[in-house]
Amino acid sequence: MTTAKLASLMARGAEFLGCDTAILCGAMSWVSERHLVSAMSNAGGFGVIACGAMTPALLDAEIAATKALTDRPFGVNLITMHPQLFELIEICAKHDVGHVVLAGGLPPKGSIEAIKAPREGKAGAKLICFAPALALAKKLARSGVDALVIEGMEAGGHIGPVATSVLAQEILPEMAQLLPVFVAGGIGRGEAIAAYLEMGAAGVQLGTRFACASESIAHPAFKKAFFRASARDAVASVQIDPRLPVIPVRALRNAGTEAFTAKQREVANLLDGGVVDMGEAQLQIEHYWAGALRKAVIDGDVEGGSLMAGQSVGMVTKEEPVAAIIAELMEQAAAALERRAV
Repeated sequence: MTTAKLASLMARGAEFLGCDTAILCGAMSWVSERHLVSAMSNAGGFGVIACGAMTPALLDAEIAATKALTDRPFGVNLITMHPQLFELIEICAKHDVGHVVLAGGLPPKGSIEAIKAPREGKAGAKLICFAPALALAKKLARSGVDALVIEGMEAGGHIGPVATSVLAQEILPEMAQLLPVFVAGGIGRGEAIAAYLEMGAAGVQLGTRFACASESIAHPAFKKAFFRASARDAVASVQIDPRLPVIPVRALRNAGTEAFTAKQREVANLLDGGVVDMGEAQLQIEHYWAGALRKAVIDGDVEGGSLMAGQSVGMVTKEEPVAAIIAELMEQAAAALERRAV
């Protein structure tokens, strides 16, 4: 039975996450909050709170509110450059969060140990990290990371330079036997999920498909922009000054895209004048994105805000419940496996 084949291919990832279906919802700032996260976990997938620039107090409240809406496992995504990272890790431990996802670069010294440290007789959290290259994947595995997400440039938000299909071919044969590897970036249908599972992935991560779910608090105007968009509308930002450590961001093209170019020039001038150092310059860029994203997601400013979206946005055509999206993806994946078995 093909459904059994799909369940078998997903078993390792589902067991690792503690859920029914090895599909993570990518952590999207302002979008991946209590409502979408709990809906994702309640539907059998795995929701992930996007901490982003939250203070420890805000994260504390968000985790508590999510736990009030679901008794299923969910994770928390933390950004490595957050100035209060270790305090955020403590908040996760306080709530017995089972999985922490670290994004934004190599884990700083001591963070892996802090996340995985046992607490009051309970095991510490499992740690998931992003690996944009094979060498980094190997380094993270040696460091004690429990699972990896390999995310290609087709994804929305902050992206690396390599396509998902290339990363999968490069990393899965080398790493999939060592630890669970989840594939992300440009996945919009179940056929792609089936292909990556057959290549050795433990599961997948999708963000763009869930951003416009019924349970997402994103503004109706934000969702409407997604429904109208095609793959080619989701473009990567351009780095205008090689000194600025700007990670490209993929979003729907609008006036906000142009505003980011101007913001980079402004920060570069501050660097030239010695007003800020490189660390502060990077933080200013990150705060810009957080503010621009809030404008679009919460306020519905789809021209001046940032419409972060992956290239799979063309496959987002209507608002529907998370459970329906997961069911459709699983049906498509099962059908693809069945066709290959004939």
